[in-house]
Amino acid sequence: MSGQYVNLFTDFGFKKIFGEENSKAHLISFLNTLLPQKHQIQDLTFIQNEYQGATALDRKAIFDLNCVSDSGEHFIVELQKAKQNFFKDRSLFYATFPIQQQAKKGDDWDFKLAAVYTIGILDFVFDEDKKDPQHKDQVVHQVQLKNQHNQVFYDKLTFLYLTLPNFTKTEEELETLQDKWFFLFRHLHRLQEQPKKLQERIFNSLFKKANIARFKPEERIAYESSLKYYRDLTNVIDTARDEGRAEGRQEGRQEGREEGIELGYQKAQTEAQQRMNQAVMNFFGLGLTDQQIADSFQISVDDVRAIKQQNQHGAPQR
Repeated sequence: MSGQYVNLFTDFGFKKIFGEENSKAHLISFLNTLLPQKHQIQDLTFIQNEYQGATALDRKAIFDLNCVSDSGEHFIVELQKAKQNFFKDRSLFYATFPIQQQAKKGDDWDFKLAAVYTIGILDFVFDEDKKDPQHKDQVVHQVQLKNQHNQVFYDKLTFLYLTLPNFTKTEEELETLQDKWFFLFRHLHRLQEQPKKLQERIFNSLFKKANIARFKPEERIAYESSLKYYRDLTNVIDTARDEGRAEGRQEGRQEGREEGIELGYQKAQTEAQQRMNQAVMNFFGLGLTDQQIADSFQISVDDVRAIKQQNQHGAPQR
């Protein structure tokens, strides 16, 4: 591994900096830069997410945190490293679960709901924005239900998508707390020391927790595995996109580009699954329990046992 600090676009880095009980202050600070004053968060409670991807690999593609604020608002925070088919459909589908969870048993429930926010932290840019000169450089995209007069019809369901490749400010240009958080998502893993512009108490805590040199041996192995996955996915999809575009130009067909990207993504998934399987097997050599390994990789104990069975007996993975 190279670098002083974790990459926040890895599953391990994201969960360590934002998804642990002793690091939720980071998540609160970050979310408050995106929320209106009426929904500013004082405290959060993490809740178990029962609606993650169907396989271990799916859960490596999207990493989400589900939480509820002390005043009742629900938040889904997704980290998406690469564009996938039906991303918006899936985002809307997941948003329905915290709505349904608010249903109260009995005949006297009046259907009053608390606000639900879905925050998508994206390491890619929407295709439609690339074609729209007005929005091609926009970082924060807010989506709500509106009527034909462009008036908000329902203000308790909000989607906030952050297209971070569009954030290009340098350290010297950082002004707001939101700027600083966006800068960290893009550049934390490239920094060698804590910048002068990021000396607030919340960032002192973050840099301490993000320091790779402070990791336990099992944390270093887990981070290295997730970092390899991130690099594989990024490199393969970038290559596939370039090859797909070349093929599309040669054949004069949009299908050529899309097919190239899709094939590259499938290849990245296969290679990433193989790397994760090997990393899990390495953990068995350290004498860790199935539960400890599952916690390290943010997968289920059943997934751990399936990987072990596959590698020991050649059985197909569930």
